[in-house]
Amino acid sequence: MQIPGIDTCIALMNEYAMLPNIRRHSLLVARIAELLAFGLCERLPPGQAPDLDLCINGALLHDIAKTPCLKDNCDHAATGADICRQHGYPEIAEVVACHVILQDFSLERYKQGMFQAQDIVYYADKRVRHDAIVSLAEREEYILENYGGDDERVQQRIRKNFRRCGQLEEALFRVLDFSPDQLWQKVEQHADQSSLTDLALDLP
Repeated sequence: MQIPGIDTCIALMNEYAMLPNIRRHSLLVARIAELLAFGLCERLPPGQAPDLDLCINGALLHDIAKTPCLKDNCDHAATGADICRQHGYPEIAEVVACHVILQDFSLERYKQGMFQAQDIVYYADKRVRHDAIVSLAEREEYILENYGGDDERVQQRIRKNFRRCGQLEEALFRVLDFSPDQLWQKVEQHADQSSLTDLALDLP
């Protein structure tokens, strides 16, 4: 498995001109992903929890193509996955490709207590609006307002996506020892154990 280090993630953020607000968003998504993956690793048998480094670095790079796609109106998840493959990180590419719409959604797998990095980063991203942790309902409302427009089909797809995310949330927090409402508190408490604690010093 090829996973870039945090320093490499920062270098890629710089190379692709990631805007400061997107960096702050990505850092918070990564902090959530780290917390969730860490918790799952503690509470699940070996092999069932997602790889911690893949979750962290996949989250740091999930919006790697956001800045270029703001200019070119491209699909930032697909373009970001292409960027990660070009740099030799196919596993990260899979995480990036699925962070908007989770392709391998599986209630059966979740019921068995089996989670992948894609699940974690997808969920973590849905809990962050800009650089603040919000509920899924708040994030859904924001997405509908900003991307739903007047197209009922688009709105239905957004609502379906968040219904699935809600089911994933239920499965995750059946395993974890805290609730979704405690996420911000737990992220702050986990800061001392986090590999990302000092990263804010490297971000604009």
